[in-house]
Amino acid sequence: MSSTTSSSHHRRRREPPSRRLSWCCSFTTPPHSPDYPPSTSFSPSPFHPKKTELPPKSPITASPNSSRIGLVTRRILSPGRVSPIDDVTTRQPMTSPPPPSPLSKTPKTTSFKEALDKNGSDLGEVGVVFDVRMSVKGKSGGSLVLELNSGVLVANSTVFEDLIAKYIESNVGGGDGLFRIEVPEVENLSVFRETIELMFEEDIAKKVVNVGVYRAIDVLEVAAGIKFNRGVSFCLKYIEAMPWTEDEEEKLKILFSKYKFDDAITKAICARLYALDSAESQQNLTKQLVWSITTSSDNNARNELKALVRGLLSQSSIYVKNHDLNREDILAVCHSCLNTLIDLLREAAGVEPSRTSVKKVKEKPLVERMSNQVDNLNWLLEILLDHQVAEDFVSMWAKQKELLKLHENTSPMIRYEVSRVSAVIFIAMGSRKLHCKSEERSKLLKSWFRPMLMDYGWLQRCKKGLDIKALEEAMGQTLLTLPLKEQHTLFMDWFNCFSKSGTECPNLGKAFQIWWRRSFLRGSETISIESR
Repeated sequence: MSSTTSSSHHRRRREPPSRRLSWCCSFTTPPHSPDYPPSTSFSPSPFHPKKTELPPKSPITASPNSSRIGLVTRRILSPGRVSPIDDVTTRQPMTSPPPPSPLSKTPKTTSFKEALDKNGSDLGEVGVVFDVRMSVKGKSGGSLVLELNSGVLVANSTVFEDLIAKYIESNVGGGDGLFRIEVPEVENLSVFRETIELMFEEDIAKKVVNVGVYRAIDVLEVAAGIKFNRGVSFCLKYIEAMPWTEDEEEKLKILFSKYKFDDAITKAICARLYALDSAESQQNLTKQLVWSITTSSDNNARNELKALVRGLLSQSSIYVKNHDLNREDILAVCHSCLNTLIDLLREAAGVEPSRTSVKKVKEKPLVERMSNQVDNLNWLLEILLDHQVAEDFVSMWAKQKELLKLHENTSPMIRYEVSRVSAVIFIAMGSRKLHCKSEERSKLLKSWFRPMLMDYGWLQRCKKGLDIKALEEAMGQTLLTLPLKEQHTLFMDWFNCFSKSGTECPNLGKAFQIWWRRSFLRGSETISIESR
């Protein structure tokens, strides 16, 4: 025994030492046979080894320069360089008989370290020994066989250290010189292989940088599962230093919900992932943003910010999950814009101007300031419509007696801006986006239907994004939601206006026909219903 072992060690010393640690892999699982018994299996998370009694077999060792590794395996000389797959049918017999397994002579009192040393895992001057056969099975199919060095695995992963120790304990009386481990249900075989490969890399940081953030998150998950602390540390440092896409951010949140990492880098990542402020702080911030936009003096910047904030506050936006819009804050801004609009109409009508208007007279023309306030009101109304809470805005708009009075005494070139707000409300009602009570609809139409008829010509000439056809259809549909007696009064107002102004007045002929048919051609049915 001693002479054979000495000869074996002598042969291995002649092999040149590897410049870097190597490992082997195959995408096929070796067939079960008396020569190759089944391996010890474990689950990646948590890891539970299954002990299997194995008969003693001869060990399979290899040097970094060997071209044939036992079974049907594929030898990786360096990451990204793969040798051809050996064909088991053409494999030549060994020139000399293999040495007997060191484990077969190991007494039961042998320690874990002694068993590893005797199995050839000490990489001093004897070269690399592949004494661990790891069979990896994919969750959705496929398999991978890795022939690795136990010393590298033990030095980098406490999970693999425990598995190898348990394998030694269960095979004290015999063995073939290989530690057999099985990893079932791996999500991604490629990522698992890359993570194991990092254990054999001298410069892990460089390798992680080359894979990118998305892949590094996958590697981090595997490294955390097998407790590969060096790999976890390098992945966290790289991920923290990089900008993330939204997909990468979601992957990180899912990963951090599964694993807890104790590191200062982890705190920096969590600070980017999770907001520390409460929902109340978010609502206050929303109010500040809206106020800032409505008081902006730069038209281009205001338009850009309106599109941005409305997108963030949109009901379908991912940014408003678990966050309800505070309509009271939005309505408070609406009241402020409305008061400014009244002041501007006072100025236009020659009434005593407000202090706010006097300050801004020299900055911008009156028409431009009017248009800006109307744009603000319509923008706020659209936000409320998105969240289906615009009924209070309609009620507020219907009660503007002072605004209506100033509208009558102001030039059509200026006052038509006010009717743009009414137009948006009518379109929302006619397209069934706004649901108001009958009383509110009645107040709105009694207040703003006639001003709309007066300003329709100017709205046609200065559309400013307004859909005139949609407005025309919506006005008729909204009228038809009132009681027939109220419809009668308003339709007669429209008829007189249209007969005098023609195209300067909206064409509500279709809605008028519906009202006529309901009021007179089906009058008997109406009377019978009322009599009941």
